[in-house]
Amino acid sequence: MKNQPSWFADLPFIWVVFSLLTLCYALTVSAQKAPRQKAVKAVTKQGICGVVREKRGNYMPSPDSPRQNPDGSPVVRDVLVFPLLNMSQVEAGENGFINSVGNAKPVKTVTSGKDGKFCVSLPVGQYTVMVREPKGLYANLSDSQNNIFPVRVQKNKSVSVTVDITHQAVF
Repeated sequence: MKNQPSWFADLPFIWVVFSLLTLCYALTVSAQKAPRQKAVKAVTKQGICGVVREKRGNYMPSPDSPRQNPDGSPVVRDVLVFPLLNMSQVEAGENGFINSVGNAKPVKTVTSGKDGKFCVSLPVGQYTVMVREPKGLYANLSDSQNNIFPVRVQKNKSVSVTVDITHQAVF
């Protein structure tokens, strides 16, 4: 071994140090990600999860010009969850806008991500889901009793909803 460079003798030591550093880095990165994954699962155990999409333009059916994006585009919006509200309790505007919710306060407010997705944990109950638009609160769905965008949260279940913002679309 007289013809080998001096660093060659240290090669096993260098390899062990490199391996340990790599292992420490991998454990640190996985430890940092683990709490986030658990938090997401905890949020979705009971509550409302969904996606907010915006539709703009002409959505009239036409065989000559099919719609490029029929489902709309995901958007970032504040999503407000109220105790169940009825149309008789609010001042309704045009095109799905709510001018006033009176004394009602949101139970939770979250912001959807760039992918339009949101999740909020909630106790069992009935809720109204609205989004905040520049012109005000928006909800374009109601049930046969005139409850505004009603969602029922059941024990240990996550309800999936799609909030379509359609006030700038024609159908």
